[in-house]
Amino acid sequence: MNSSADTLLAAVSKSGAHDAADLLEKASGEDAAEVLQQLNPMVAQQVMEEMGEEIRTAALHFVPLEKARQWRANREYPEDSVGWLMEPPVAVFRPTLTVGAAIEEIRKLSRTAFITYGYVTEEAGKLLGVLVMRDLMLAEPRRTLKEVMYTSVFTLRPDMPLPDAMKAAVGQHYPVYPVCDAEGRLLGLVRGQTLFEARAIEISAQVGSMVGVEKEERLSTPLMRSLRFRHPWLQINLATCFLAAAVVGTFQGTLDRLVILTIFLPVLAGQSGNTGCQALAVALRGMTLGDLKSGDERRLVIKEGLLGLLNGMFVGLSAGLGMYLYARMTDNPGAVALACVVWLSMVFSCVVSGLCGALIPLTLRKFGADPATASSILLTTATDVISMGTFLGLATLLVP
Repeated sequence: MNSSADTLLAAVSKSGAHDAADLLEKASGEDAAEVLQQLNPMVAQQVMEEMGEEIRTAALHFVPLEKARQWRANREYPEDSVGWLMEPPVAVFRPTLTVGAAIEEIRKLSRTAFITYGYVTEEAGKLLGVLVMRDLMLAEPRRTLKEVMYTSVFTLRPDMPLPDAMKAAVGQHYPVYPVCDAEGRLLGLVRGQTLFEARAIEISAQVGSMVGVEKEERLSTPLMRSLRFRHPWLQINLATCFLAAAVVGTFQGTLDRLVILTIFLPVLAGQSGNTGCQALAVALRGMTLGDLKSGDERRLVIKEGLLGLLNGMFVGLSAGLGMYLYARMTDNPGAVALACVVWLSMVFSCVVSGLCGALIPLTLRKFGADPATASSILLTTATDVISMGTFLGLATLLVP
């Protein structure tokens, strides 16, 4: 790479897809092509999606023909799938070719490509076997590839979601994985490093997605673009805060009568919110790692509800005791009733928070949305409204 392409690559590597596309659109087609070929294939695809048609075409003009064709084919698959990571297959031979001829061909190909395995296919493109270089070099030159290839081949499907592909490949430890369609035709190759890099990028974006930060926002994202990414979610969060405030306002008379309740409102909201966040973290982790199988949703919801019940009971005892002691210190005649209200509110709020922490990402996934998208904002709203509403409602009913 020339110096201008090196500088451009350093800047693009620190940018989100939209910002990276802006940088490449200001560069020459040759430099843009050099940079795109150095990126993780999934990131390169995301950047090209954001690029204008003219500069994308100009860049592809400087990309090797096979790679350009592969990139175009990759765009037919979902963004977070194996298909977006495919590189063009190299060292592909017919089963009748001799070992000697295959070695000579690999020597030529290795001048322009990094070759780990060879692949044997029939004329229709169906993958028949894999060639390991050590076995190939030690075999008799006159033997055919059909005699030395490995026929038990681990493959990936192009439409596989990245979490499924990562889980399937994690125990294989191969540097390169062939990608085949339902008929077994070889469509491309995915390097193990590329697969896990892409998944790491997705996982790193999950924490931000929970609070409304776009996946492509980076440290280098310009101020105004970051503002456009974040501000709409903050407006939504403000609206949900107004909802919680409206619940508190409904019980203004109770608060005027029992000012002591205001001291425990943030305690209750914070505790129930943390319970919900714990459930949310476990649910998202299960979805990310592929541990949450179809049919496990009911078990997850029941478990989180029971954990909320048990945690609420024990934490509620401590909180109720705190309310009782404080009420006695202030000579409040309803100390016992207030302690009971705190305990009951804590139990109910923790149960509901645990259920919400599991149900919110499950519901988002069911409707085709990213389970992490603003899940923390939704969870905070639910826990605040329920915990404060329960606490003030019980105090209105039970405390004279």
